[in-house]
Amino acid sequence: MQAVEEGIRGMDTTTVWVLWHSYDLDGKDESKLIGVYSSVKLANDARDRMIELPGFREHPQDFVIDRYVLNEDHWREGFVTFR
Repeated sequence: MQAVEEGIRGMDTTTVWVLWHSYDLDGKDESKLIGVYSSVKLANDARDRMIELPGFREHPQDFVIDRYVLNEDHWREGFVTFR
């Protein structure tokens, strides 16, 4: 247990890295949330694994890694629905 606690103390526990795959399909956004990671390195490692899989390998340039700070609102406005 002590090793786990020491590892946690050394981590940035306020930031996560989100890996998305998003591209345009017939005029509509096609997005997939791949995962949420504790470091940008782990997010890049996941992208490297996904890029070899069917579908993803046809769109290798469409991976996005976003940084999010925990306990913070990331959408601060309302929204409008278009039909």
